[in-house]
Amino acid sequence: MSYYISPRFLDKLAVHLAKNFMKLPNVNVPLILGIHGGKGEGKSFQCELAFEKLGIEPIRMSGGELESPDAGDPARLIRMRYREAAELVKVRGKMCALLINDIDAGAGRVDSTTQYTVNTQLVNATLMNIADNPTNVQLPGSYDSNPIRRVPIIVTGNDFSTLYAPLVRDGRMEKFYWKPDRSDRIGIVSGIFAPDNIPQWEIERLVDMYPDRSIDFFGSLRSSLYDEQVRKFVYEIGLERLSLRLVNSTEALPEFRPPSFDLRTLKEAGDRLLAEGDRVSQRNLVEEYMPVGKVLR
Repeated sequence: MSYYISPRFLDKLAVHLAKNFMKLPNVNVPLILGIHGGKGEGKSFQCELAFEKLGIEPIRMSGGELESPDAGDPARLIRMRYREAAELVKVRGKMCALLINDIDAGAGRVDSTTQYTVNTQLVNATLMNIADNPTNVQLPGSYDSNPIRRVPIIVTGNDFSTLYAPLVRDGRMEKFYWKPDRSDRIGIVSGIFAPDNIPQWEIERLVDMYPDRSIDFFGSLRSSLYDEQVRKFVYEIGLERLSLRLVNSTEALPEFRPPSFDLRTLKEAGDRLLAEGDRVSQRNLVEEYMPVGKVLR
């Protein structure tokens, strides 16, 4: 399957990586590139496609690794992963990067009800220290006087205003707001439906039908079209035998014929998904259960 890489996205990532492996005279190059934007717009996936295009295998982390029952563990892990990336540059002789996905989920502070822990402080302080001294990153309890290779850090998130302000300041972090325009959306959705041979004009109509939905919506839309065939298989096998058939059977996994991908079918499925999503927004039960404090949308 051929996926679409946004030229704007690829350009921003490639330039940031290149600048960090160059020696520009009297130029302070930010170590961190922060890619932020709405949920489900494909920030992490575009990063992966761009890395593949550039022939780079990054060291990956997620926001879920930025908290721990033990104080200091996430900060230590960041230092270890950064040094691992620097070692890969030395051993493989090609660029590498540290990629931290959903950083605001692990290190951000949404409102006054969000607990601000020692680990949150240490993660922010560690990233600031690495951004200021990228060739002198030490592990706790040891000291290595030999400088390591500078390795750029890429972080993704939805809302960087929840992060510690000194971390996102100019000079440490370069910011890139990712909101795919119409041409990007058409290119990405064309990649999602590439195996289905949908005419280009139908892809464009489909994108224009749901201009406010995220890119993930179209992936869920394609997946939902297989529901009827999966449902038929489930009841043909029987609910009691389903687990055994799918997990512990000598038979091959079932294969399904491609469903109808005509525009009317896509619109019907899309409207169903839209209605389910709207029900979540309309319930507002959190305001009933948590009347005190600000409820974020």
